Amino acid sequence: LEDGQVMEILVERPEHERMVGNIYKGVVRSVMPGMQAAFVDIGSQKNAFLHVSDVADVAVDYELEEEGERKRPAIQDLLHKGQEVLIQITKEPIDTKGPRATAEIALPGRFLVLLPNDNRIGVSRKIKDWSEKDRLRRVAREVKPENFGVIVRTVAKGKGKDEFESDIKNLLKTWRRIEKKGQRVKAPALIHREMGMTFSLIRDLFTDEVDRVVIDSKKECKQILSYLKSVAPHLCSRVELYAEKTPIFDAFQIEGEIDKAWDRKVWLKKGAYLTIDHTEALVAIDVNSGKYAGKLTQGKTALAINIEAAREIARQLRLRDIGGIIVIDFIDMSQAADRRKVWEELVGALKRDRSKTSVLPISDLGLLEMTRQRVKPSLLYTFSEPCPLCNGVGRVQGRDTTVTKIERWLKRSQATSGERKLILRAHPLVAEYLLENKEARFKMLKKSTKTRIQLEPDPDLPIEAYRFLSWEGDVDITDKFEA
Repeated sequence: LEDGQVMEILVERPEHERMVGNIYKGVVRSVMPGMQAAFVDIGSQKNAFLHVSDVADVAVDYELEEEGERKRPAIQDLLHKGQEVLIQITKEPIDTKGPRATAEIALPGRFLVLLPNDNRIGVSRKIKDWSEKDRLRRVAREVKPENFGVIVRTVAKGKGKDEFESDIKNLLKTWRRIEKKGQRVKAPALIHREMGMTFSLIRDLFTDEVDRVVIDSKKECKQILSYLKSVAPHLCSRVELYAEKTPIFDAFQIEGEIDKAWDRKVWLKKGAYLTIDHTEALVAIDVNSGKYAGKLTQGKTALAINIEAAREIARQLRLRDIGGIIVIDFIDMSQAADRRKVWEELVGALKRDRSKTSVLPISDLGLLEMTRQRVKPSLLYTFSEPCPLCNGVGRVQGRDTTVTKIERWLKRSQATSGERKLILRAHPLVAEYLLENKEARFKMLKKSTKTRIQLEPDPDLPIEAYRFLSWEGDVDITDKFEA
């Protein structure tokens, strides 16, 4: 949340294993000279994609041509079929594509990133103070182990040698474990698993700029405080355990924002709106004046709507985690100065985005092309699954998302009602999902909410809908406890 507004929603689910950051000992299954890439078997459903640019620096020293330029080796000169390689996942598998990987291993700590088989010393670009950059680089040089590189992270601003040495010590232990396991196990195999999303977010994002972190799990709250005591004890007082009966997403008005993140149409002020459409190749965003009620001239109206749209588009890209190629169709502006103002507004609004972006100027046609780094599937794909009725042409809410909403409904009911016996009606696919693995999810649902539930499949209900009825009298009480 920034200024009370939801800016990012990050999701981790047990049934969808997170791969980014994991290190694997893989086997090269094919080398593709035409693509200058290789496909590596890491033991998952899809082989990892390894481009020559992600392997050359660590596989061989560049040859220097007469002009002093670096000549990149070809993929077929670096790798061959059957070769074992140590790689790290940099991008989650998306749709039909497998994960993307690199042979340039990077181990992130609180203040530093350790780079095995490297000698670089880098400082985060987000640190703008040049004197501080120079100081951090000097400290990093003092603690850097031989044959390792380091990158100083943004959170290291103002830190000294003691913090860096502690980070290096822990990261070296991790690397030695990885080396030993890599020599011992047979490929393909997982060598190192990146920490879960909760702890990686605390490590990477919990800085002095964050006012507070609110957690609704006693177990995770305790673990986070234990971690912070060792790396940033002054931040412990900003961690809060949420213990109210009202679900935490309801208390902070997040549930509604999640539902809105589904919408194709996003309303702006005074009747203007955006439409967001996903295709295989790109995401198209259209800015519409709609029933805009402003009293400005046509040119000033277009500028006012486009500037507001630019701010909201930057927010929606973060909120929905939209990546890849994005094309924005702004309302036509005849003045080049106006197009420049809108471009600057968008670029400025994207500065708080952790994902890398590249934004081209607005064309005479009012089109803006940009890219945003895509590390994992967008929120739409995370919360949905291919529609069983249209074979994936459209998308519907995923069964796990519906079950999560059912669980939140039960918590709201539990907080204000004494009913502990209910009838649940849901689409047959949702009911089937609940009863999978010997009713594991259904049993957990009943246990966590201390409610006796009779499950009744109802084919007339959409997959995203459910109905709760009182045990006696079959009275529908769903709307009574909706968010």
